[in-house]
Amino acid sequence: MKELINYLLQFGDLNKQQVDLLSKKAKEFELRKGEYFSEAGKIAQQVGFLLEGVIRFCYYNNKGEEITSYFMDENNFFVDLNSFDNKIPSSGYVQTVTDCKLIVFSQQDWQELSNTIDGWDKIVQKIISKAMLEKIDKINPLISEDATTRYLTFLKKYPTLANRIPLAYLASYLGITQQSLSRIRKNIR
Repeated sequence: MKELINYLLQFGDLNKQQVDLLSKKAKEFELRKGEYFSEAGKIAQQVGFLLEGVIRFCYYNNKGEEITSYFMDENNFFVDLNSFDNKIPSSGYVQTVTDCKLIVFSQQDWQELSNTIDGWDKIVQKIISKAMLEKIDKINPLISEDATTRYLTFLKKYPTLANRIPLAYLASYLGITQQSLSRIRKNIR
């Protein structure tokens, strides 16, 4: 729980009562590797904070191919925000890449935090802004760089993730085949 509180305090102040309320609303949860936190076609019902592990956001394209669009590791909030906020079915999946330990807030509890904690919405907006900037920072190289450069950039920016992600997911994220990724890795060595 202290990881969550320390993370939130980067974006705003919380007093003892607010921290106590957060602690009361937070539910610790574990998901095994390969399980889904949320699924396409269903409305996202909860917000997660990742204590341990790696998750990915993925979807299926019009050819039926599974595409990984995003990875996330420890000390980050995650949710299919469009589905959660607008109460519409999700178009993608949030899946564990490793065994994960999470803190989870139901939609009702999240709303209660918003209604009760003065400045909560401002904290959440700062977190969302940070996440959006990070997402843009991750996507830009995927558009403008060749496959080898994209892989090297990924390794440089996320050195702890590379050994925790199956090659198939990483190749999908980089927009290349698994065989191409294996070739790139071999050439780099």
